[in-house]
Amino acid sequence: MVRAPGLPAALLGLGVVLTLPGAGASGCRALGPAERLAFAPAARARWLAPRARAPGPLDSLYGTVRSFLSAVQLNPFPAELIKTLLKEPASVKVDEVLRYQAGYVVCAVIAGLYLLAMPTAGLCFCCLRCRRRCGGRVKMEHKTMACERGVLMAFLLLTTLVLLIGVVTAFVTNQHMHEQMGPSAAAVPEALLSLRGLVSEVPQELQAVAEQFSLPQEQVLEELNGVGSTIGKAMHSQLKSTVYEALASVLSLGQALQVSVDHLRGLNATSVELQEGQDALAPALHGHQQRLLALLQEPHCQGCAGALNKSHTLELGADFSQVPSVGHVLHWLKDVPEANFYSMVWEENITFNALPILAALQTADMVRELKKVVAEQPRGLNTMGEAFPVWEAASRWSQALEEVEESSRPFLEEVQRYERYRWIAGCVLCSVVLLVVVCNLLGLNLGIWGLSAREDPSHSEAKGEAGAHFLMVGVGFSFLLAVPLILLVFSTFLVGGNVQTLVCQSWESGELYEFVDTPGSLPPSMNLSQLLGLKRNLSILLAYEQCKQGAALWTVLRLNDSYDLEKHLDISQYTVKLQQELQKLKVDVQNLDLLSPAARRDLEALQSSGLENIHYPGFLVEIEKPVVNSDVEKLAQELEGLSQTQGNATLRQKLQDEARGLQHLHQEKVLPQQNLVAKLNLSVQALASSAPHLQSEIIGVLDRVTYLKGELPTRATHILRNESECFLMREMSYFSQYTAWVREEVTRRIATCQPLSGALDNGRVILCDMVADPWNAFWFCLGWCTFFLIPSIVFAVKTSKYFHPIRKRLSSTSSEETQLFHIPRVTSLKL
Repeated sequence: MVRAPGLPAALLGLGVVLTLPGAGASGCRALGPAERLAFAPAARARWLAPRARAPGPLDSLYGTVRSFLSAVQLNPFPAELIKTLLKEPASVKVDEVLRYQAGYVVCAVIAGLYLLAMPTAGLCFCCLRCRRRCGGRVKMEHKTMACERGVLMAFLLLTTLVLLIGVVTAFVTNQHMHEQMGPSAAAVPEALLSLRGLVSEVPQELQAVAEQFSLPQEQVLEELNGVGSTIGKAMHSQLKSTVYEALASVLSLGQALQVSVDHLRGLNATSVELQEGQDALAPALHGHQQRLLALLQEPHCQGCAGALNKSHTLELGADFSQVPSVGHVLHWLKDVPEANFYSMVWEENITFNALPILAALQTADMVRELKKVVAEQPRGLNTMGEAFPVWEAASRWSQALEEVEESSRPFLEEVQRYERYRWIAGCVLCSVVLLVVVCNLLGLNLGIWGLSAREDPSHSEAKGEAGAHFLMVGVGFSFLLAVPLILLVFSTFLVGGNVQTLVCQSWESGELYEFVDTPGSLPPSMNLSQLLGLKRNLSILLAYEQCKQGAALWTVLRLNDSYDLEKHLDISQYTVKLQQELQKLKVDVQNLDLLSPAARRDLEALQSSGLENIHYPGFLVEIEKPVVNSDVEKLAQELEGLSQTQGNATLRQKLQDEARGLQHLHQEKVLPQQNLVAKLNLSVQALASSAPHLQSEIIGVLDRVTYLKGELPTRATHILRNESECFLMREMSYFSQYTAWVREEVTRRIATCQPLSGALDNGRVILCDMVADPWNAFWFCLGWCTFFLIPSIVFAVKTSKYFHPIRKRLSSTSSEETQLFHIPRVTSLKL
């Protein structure tokens, strides 16, 4: 394996760090943070639109009617009476009902008196009218007649205006109620449909929640595909500095071993060549020395003293037979290097760099087993929906609401049909009252017109008579209308008033919810907690307030008391299996040798060769000596010059021959020896400087490699365990995201019961604001019209007298008697 140069101490340091507590938690940087899963909302958006009565000009009238009904019904909400009525209707005492309905009893008495008085008064009026004893004419004028007539007409007009306002308002409220009935009736099926959706969709939403367990499953399965490679990369990343450094040391030491062996062998070979050259050079030098001594000592040799002295030193300087022997060292290193350190490090580097692929291959079988475990779904999730408390009740309630919805449609159609009849009857009665108003107004107009024309002697009394007749017609209609009006007013008053005081007021104030929440108020068959199978009683008021804020059924029904959600979200058995399988992951790094056996043998041979024990100073002593004590080349040049100065031709020739011989000896023998000495010096210097350090380097590398050989599998296992734990934590975080989402969805979003509070609010608005208020306003307006018929009758009868022609009394005055020429005039009398 090829290693990057450089980190020797990191391996030991990392080995120490990995043994410390918590050292395994390396931050899980290889895997990184878990991704955020995007779950599709399982809760369906359901919102029942709130209904409200738009502000209008009738609001003040509605407030007045409510105040009147509050004054009529002063008793508080009859909780005990209703409780008895619901549980034992037969045991309800009439006196208790009458005591509670005391205000309505008083109104009933008043209505009864009215019902008796008006027909009786009508009969009496008819009898007297037939005898001309009532509704006649004024028999004579008097001073206060104009004042009385004006007052009566003013009161009649005022009463008529009050009747007109009442009947117009009755028309408006009657029409308003009729218009509200259609949308109100249509809102009932809508509310029931919304409630049915609230109940019936709970199992589907729970099933959708359980099905989305596939999201973390798919994410984990996807990440399992690369877990082996990821773990291998983590191991490679955490071990590479140590392994690269060790391989770099091995490669460097292998190169040093090669260089040292080469120098040692070169040193030995050079020493042998020097000795051989020395053996060949010594006889040649000795022969040249003897001949030169003979020539230069001849008497006729002129200027030969200097050359003669140099000839005495023409002999070997260094004796290379005296250098230390390196044969024993070469014997130890005869087969070194056996290994190719570069190729070995390259192969080891490739092996180490292939660790991610190796890990993926070695963990493939285990990953398949892990996928089988992940593909299973925890048992708790499978039963989460079926064990939900409202699961069984959902179908019953859904079916019941569906039946109610279906049965409500024909009932609402009947209600709308009867409402049309009621509207027609109200319009007819209002029209009759309006007819009375019209008669009064026509009678007043015609009567006033007749009075204004009465001063004219030629006027006709027909207008006044017509006015009086119209007033009498109005009186007749009033007597005829009184009985149906009072019956209609009281019946609608009794129904609408009790709806307002008994239902609407208590509904709006919350007393109705408090009554339902009071233990024992409702019979067991109407106990909502028992119908829903809850272990604790449900507070309707609290549930209503929570639903109004958008709470889910989980919070409203307090299902945590009857349903253990955490039990169904407990995936510990599932995760234990996953953890057990992850612990079986193994990655074998035994094939990572760092140092081959041949390389180890080379290093051990160099270690035991004694290379550092060679006596290198012994080489240096001889190397520092010259090969020949005298400079052969200079001596040859000097002999060449000396031969030119000799007069003896024979001596000259001999000196020239010796000079050429020395030149040849220098080129052939001395100069090669000097080159070999330089080469020997280079090898000796290199070995002398590196040999002392090689031993410590070899020991360090061998110890480090030996340590790593045993430590790498342990550290690899430690890294594998740490990365497996990191992977487990990462994958468990996906399941944790799912369980957290399920808690949020089930406890806060699924089955949001706003439709329930919306249906209750809409029901109150429909019943009280859109039906009861116009209903009560209608009878209230008709009621005041009914009672104002009495003053209308009285004032109409009284006023009609003044619209008939007046019978003037015949009388003679003193002025007439004193007139001398008085002619009596016949006065006409119109009956």
